[in-house]
Amino acid sequence: MNRKTLVLPAVAGLLTPMLAACGGFSSGSNSGDAIVVGTTDRFIASKDIPAPLDPAYAYSVNTQNVLRNTLQTLMAQPRGDGEPMPEAAESCGFTDAGSERYACKLRKDLKFSNGDPVTAAAVKFSIDRARAIKADSGVFGLLSTVDTVETQGDRDVIFHLNTADATFPFKLSTSVAGIVNPKDYEKGKLRDGFSIDGSGAYTMKAEVKNNEMVKATFTKNPNYKGQLTLNNDKVVLESFKDTASMGAALEKGDIQVMTRTMAPDQISKLQSKANGNIKLVELAGLEIRYLAFNTDAPSVKNKAVREAMAQLIDRDELISKVYGTEAQPLYSLVPATITGHSNAFFNKYSDPSVAKARTLLNQANITTPVKLTLHYTTDHYGPATRNEFKVLMKQLNDSGLFDVSIQGQTWDKFIPAEQKGAYDVFGMGWFPDFPDADNYIAPFLDKDNTLNLPYNNSEIQDKLIPASRREVNRLDAESSLTQIQNIVADQVPLLPLWQGKQYIAARDDVTGAEWALNSSSTLMLWELGRGV
Repeated sequence: MNRKTLVLPAVAGLLTPMLAACGGFSSGSNSGDAIVVGTTDRFIASKDIPAPLDPAYAYSVNTQNVLRNTLQTLMAQPRGDGEPMPEAAESCGFTDAGSERYACKLRKDLKFSNGDPVTAAAVKFSIDRARAIKADSGVFGLLSTVDTVETQGDRDVIFHLNTADATFPFKLSTSVAGIVNPKDYEKGKLRDGFSIDGSGAYTMKAEVKNNEMVKATFTKNPNYKGQLTLNNDKVVLESFKDTASMGAALEKGDIQVMTRTMAPDQISKLQSKANGNIKLVELAGLEIRYLAFNTDAPSVKNKAVREAMAQLIDRDELISKVYGTEAQPLYSLVPATITGHSNAFFNKYSDPSVAKARTLLNQANITTPVKLTLHYTTDHYGPATRNEFKVLMKQLNDSGLFDVSIQGQTWDKFIPAEQKGAYDVFGMGWFPDFPDADNYIAPFLDKDNTLNLPYNNSEIQDKLIPASRREVNRLDAESSLTQIQNIVADQVPLLPLWQGKQYIAARDDVTGAEWALNSSSTLMLWELGRGV
């Protein structure tokens, strides 16, 4: 069985929602009381991560949920996704045929929340600052094609790129391109703690206990000017220690909305309810999960070990036992709903086979069983992660070819250890910055990759990624993208596992929940309102 390559011309309409339980949603309206949104995401400042909310550092879905609502970017992804639209900018566009010069004009009388003017100089400062700091999160890699930033007067910003980059408008919609006030952010240093000052839809006040932000209050920014229409004046984002306490708070009405990460049994329970005052919204998602390898580590340096793992892992069984209908098998880093996707791993390895895996190891003279530890984070991707890794461990060990153990760690310790190369094999998830194949490839395989992996492939970095970025019509990038995916399947520096759906639950007096998550699982709090 050969699974065909799926290439879609666009992802517009990707987020058409499905509602479980009774009723539907109507457009929201401004309200008096704050809407309280629950999450199990944690926001921790530590010695290793002192500046979790600085846009020059932040590169995880939980921090994007804060920055997207407080910082303004020149471009923004619209409701339901699709091509980015001007936000802080009045207009933006390429001014040359080669997609190497991109010009934006700021809106008139744009202001930061404190009343200071937002100028072209502030935009240049913000972009240059992120590029210069080069935080170890790797988020600056999104700006890798920027050569210089030029300003003309107070409203015109011109980006001179070092190579053609048709995805650049999307990159200007990401938080690393968030516009900050030069008075509040140092040029060469990250801003520690949880303070944010921008020109976005909301201002944010953090409630902090023991260096952890446990609650964030978002208040409508009276100086905001942009494309967004706010359906509320105030939203509170509250962090819960686990899914059970978050679910109980929703049932009691202490919170009105519940988002990531819900447990599979919670989702199943909400899906099965025929009536009630809580609605579950199911959305197509672009989240992926994968294993990553430190290819310099002796245990996995020989690619035959990585190939054998790719040959053994049974994605269908993994999903059936852990996630059910919430996920589907993934055979490439690029999800099946993104233009340029190919099932490279299935085409190379087909169905799981112990015999084929044994042959791979024998031909490479690898002594079995291969002893490995799979590392995962205990608190970032939800309570099902441990079960997922227990299934992976059993699949590999049942083959007799591996002797695998698993080890979990909290996110605030997991990420610094991963960045330092402490793990030979580890599990990660990815929520895209924007819905394009480039954002599933470049962050992992280009220079200065976000995982700080030692794997380098000059053909991918010097030829194929640049070739794909030259194509304004993303269908025309299919050849380059397919070659990249085939190389990844052949050398296995990363091993894709599954892609998932996303969910948000809301009480029936809250409107707009079906629009409150974009394809990157980023909260758009302005969509929430009070109503019937």
